[in-house]
Amino acid sequence: MDVSPYPWQQPLFDHFADVLGDGRLPHAILLTGPEGLGKSQLVNALSARLLCRRAQGHAVACGACHDCRMLLAGHHPDVLRVHPADKGKMIRVDAVRDISAFVSQTAQQGGYRVIDLSPAERMNTAAANALLKSLEEPGARTVFLLSADIVSRVMPTIRSRCQQWKLPLPERQQGLEWLTRHGDMDAEEALFWWDVAGGVPLQARMLAEPEQRRLRQQLQDSFDALIRGGDPVAEAARLDKGALGLILHYGITWLEDLIRLGTSGDEAGVRNRDLMPLYRQAIKNGRVRDWFKLLDYAREQRRLVARGANPNPQLVYEAWLIRWAALLRS
Repeated sequence: MDVSPYPWQQPLFDHFADVLGDGRLPHAILLTGPEGLGKSQLVNALSARLLCRRAQGHAVACGACHDCRMLLAGHHPDVLRVHPADKGKMIRVDAVRDISAFVSQTAQQGGYRVIDLSPAERMNTAAANALLKSLEEPGARTVFLLSADIVSRVMPTIRSRCQQWKLPLPERQQGLEWLTRHGDMDAEEALFWWDVAGGVPLQARMLAEPEQRRLRQQLQDSFDALIRGGDPVAEAARLDKGALGLILHYGITWLEDLIRLGTSGDEAGVRNRDLMPLYRQAIKNGRVRDWFKLLDYAREQRRLVARGANPNPQLVYEAWLIRWAALLRS
């Protein structure tokens, strides 16, 4: 387990170290920011700093004390991690009830107890209600570290009991330097994927992976076929059924590019520069207000996926591409 914060997280980590040293540490912190900023990495760094017996000032955990060794080995008895049982699923009430039992016990190592819960917006109503009592009466030296990609989806009663810390986007140069060092890409590639990901570094690195590039090319081929009069149902059948969320993400960013071009003509703000020929052709046919309607549909489907729903990918693809085709031929 790596417990060093990413470079763009260092100011927030330093703030945490300051309030810890001053005795002003809140009992519950809600880390917010879009997926791809590395919230889980920051949770690891904060957890390690809390548990380490030697770290001083803004230093990260020493990595050598008994607590650090247990944490790095993945089995520290005073750390409880609460996540969905499966990717894309909800956090159920049974998992949250484990927190009550955990906080009622004395810390086995005599230091802090840490509860790592994410994504906080994936708790169902029963789970969120079960968490409230523990948040209200956490006990001494107990710290909740919650994370959320979309904070508005976290229940207000949970948000009100946490101190919200928003992770900033990296500065452009800082992010590009990190991508070239850690993303196995040159400066030109880093700039391209940085723009595609909207300045979210881990998202940029993920989108640049071969499998994700294949998915993006697959979707690009489908839209190119629609512009040339292809059958939307046939194109929907070609799309990867296991990548619904990512394909919707691509489509949403493309629609945002189209709307930006259609309303302002500003090519400088386009994230997917390689798609300009497709965009120019699409703008000739579609009306901006119709692109907004299609964007609303895509966002709603992605919200359903994010909430743990299980829509039929083929039906979603068909409904979406039929709408695209109708716009392109209007």
